[in-house]
Amino acid sequence: MYLRPLLPLASALLCLLPAVPARAAAPPAHSFAVQGNHFTLDGKHFQVLSGELHYARIPRAYWHARLRMARAMGLNTIATYVFWNVHEPAPGQYDFSGNNDLVAFLKAAQQEGLYVILRSGPYSCAEWDLGGLPAWLLANPASAAALRSNDPAFMVPAERWIRRLAQEVTPLQVANGGPVLMTQIENEYGNFGADHAYMEHLLALYRSAGFNGSLLYTADNWRNIANGSIPELPAATNFGIGNHQGGMDALARLRPEGPLFVSEYWPGWFDHWGHPHETRPIAPQLDDLDYILHRGAGINIYMFHGGTSFGFMAGSSLIGGEFQPDVSSYDYDAPLDESGRATPKFFAYRKELAKFSPCGDESCLPPVPQVAPAIRLPAIPLRDSASLWSALPPAIASPLPLSMEHYGESYGYILYRTQLSTAVAGDLTITGLHDFAQVYLDGRLVGSLDRRDGLNSRPLTLPLATSGPARLDILVADDGRINSTRNMRLDAKGITGGVTLAGSALAGWQVYPLPMPQSIDSPTAEPLPGARLQHSPRGGDGPRLYRGSFQLEHSADTFLDVHNLGKGAVWINGHALGRFWKDGPQETLYGPGPWLHRGQNEILVFDLFPHSTPPEVSGLDHPILDAPTPSRVHGKQE
Repeated sequence: MYLRPLLPLASALLCLLPAVPARAAAPPAHSFAVQGNHFTLDGKHFQVLSGELHYARIPRAYWHARLRMARAMGLNTIATYVFWNVHEPAPGQYDFSGNNDLVAFLKAAQQEGLYVILRSGPYSCAEWDLGGLPAWLLANPASAAALRSNDPAFMVPAERWIRRLAQEVTPLQVANGGPVLMTQIENEYGNFGADHAYMEHLLALYRSAGFNGSLLYTADNWRNIANGSIPELPAATNFGIGNHQGGMDALARLRPEGPLFVSEYWPGWFDHWGHPHETRPIAPQLDDLDYILHRGAGINIYMFHGGTSFGFMAGSSLIGGEFQPDVSSYDYDAPLDESGRATPKFFAYRKELAKFSPCGDESCLPPVPQVAPAIRLPAIPLRDSASLWSALPPAIASPLPLSMEHYGESYGYILYRTQLSTAVAGDLTITGLHDFAQVYLDGRLVGSLDRRDGLNSRPLTLPLATSGPARLDILVADDGRINSTRNMRLDAKGITGGVTLAGSALAGWQVYPLPMPQSIDSPTAEPLPGARLQHSPRGGDGPRLYRGSFQLEHSADTFLDVHNLGKGAVWINGHALGRFWKDGPQETLYGPGPWLHRGQNEILVFDLFPHSTPPEVSGLDHPILDAPTPSRVHGKQE
């Protein structure tokens, strides 16, 4: 009874205390599991309707916009690869910042109402350089020969990487209230080998690293499911147009009691330099989707949105003995195009996927967001330039030419220089040229050698003659590492064999690594740090770095028309857009609006080919991905 008079006073005192903010409620934990032949989310049937897009191929400022497009097409989930090479550019040095902020991307997906399939590797493929494996693995012959195997030369760095990745993403698994429903181990290993001990080793590693709050699984091409899967994990299958029944039947035969999950359905394909642009008809795809989804399977559309292999990240293939490097665009003829714009395929897919929405039609799907139009840019003269010869870094003395990885370089170009002491005439032969070389005598271009012309990796030869002593320069471009099959292990860049002239081996080299900046978020990226660009009314007769500038009233997407250029790479305001090559079919490079700004903008171009007058580029309001390509027969240009 003595406390009652004190209550008003206590209440008054409490009012004087600072307010304590309410603790944000933790996201609710969920369970995602296999029940018979289907998936369940919190014990209820859940049909995975997923589409793939890769955060590394999309400017960070556009992540939310692309994810909203996924919801608007009728997807409830997205899938993404994690490319090891962008996160560990050097052994033990990790980068999860800027465009590599994987946690921010996963949280963005959750904020947009999407679940996530994490395709964590360590190998990815994806037409990405070396399938996402770090190029520095090729510097050591032991680790190069051990890629994707149980050999400690590969597994030690792979385990270090997976454990570091786990620190970032395991708190975002669905059991912890995050968006990650499923985590894929390896990728299409059945196309590479059948070492189940390697897959079991990875499974043990993932479990010990903390990947216990999402469903672990494997995925393989429908013809190789048995090679790449292990009994402990659900298996998924990948296939293209017209293989819907055969692909799903193959999985059902192997796993009659398990869920049907099409982890990659290919609505398009990727492009190679010098080959026609790839497209795929829509109607057969709708038939495939209808069959897959009515059979109760989950699906991941690869790609829903391809984006761009910015910088030097586009990979390559070895097909029928021919080296085929990939273009910078990863448009993929996907429902959402390279710049995030809805295509006719997008609206056709939306109509089909809507049948499997809660209300059975498009009325319960979010509206399709509007995208600001792209802009045109007038001609931009590249009047400032500097010769490569005036901007070389310190040389490395090397008795024989070795790969760029041997000298600590991952991407870009590399120059090999030696002195010819006397007059000589004969064939210059390069064994293991990876990938494209310009050959100079005393700074004068005398010819080019192209790996695409060397079927089955035979030596490439160029007739050469000098009238006396001369300086021989061989400038080699890295056109992208092979991203699948065992040929990955042999695709170090630069010169990987030897060089002979008139039958005699050349020795005593000076080597100049020319690494190119990869960061797409660095405002000060400089491809040739020693270059002093000067205004010139003429172009140049050797490889050069060019600079131009342009003014904008407002920023928006554009497509840089590079058809006047030869072969090289482009940066805008320090952001690496990608490679260009006059061979087509890609004739524009995507310039994202967030990388441009009001006022003055700067463009840098490194071009291997000479220009008698300063070259110029312009901006279009649409891409050109289907330009004519040279006719090539058995890898050789006609």
